[in-house]
Amino acid sequence: MVRALGARLHAVRVRAALTQAQVARRVGLAPAAYGRIERGERLPSILALRRLCLELGIDSDELLGLGASSPHLRRLVQAVRGLSASQLRMLHLLAESLQPASRGQALSTSARASGVAALSRRPGA
Repeated sequence: MVRALGARLHAVRVRAALTQAQVARRVGLAPAAYGRIERGERLPSILALRRLCLELGIDSDELLGLGASSPHLRRLVQAVRGLSASQLRMLHLLAESLQPASRGQALSTSARASGVAALSRRPGA
């Protein structure tokens, strides 16, 4: 796991055209410490992991190898990053309304319907 995490960090950093020193400085690590993480010699702290994810624009699940994110899911995550809190709530309502009934939705049918109706009333929708 440690080596795989380092390899994923390396790949993301190279795609971002950043040096190890630049990433280290941006996340508050010594360059040597970041180099050890990237080489798979040590794990970052949880705080450093969070900073790395934010700085490199990568989801923590993807960085930790906890699931194969599809390209569609990655594009969706990128698209929602700039949404306001109210827009995120509406998106959540829409996503809940699309779930099969057997998954035990938290929202009532009327709440989903009103949320989706409100979403469809948005200009440009």
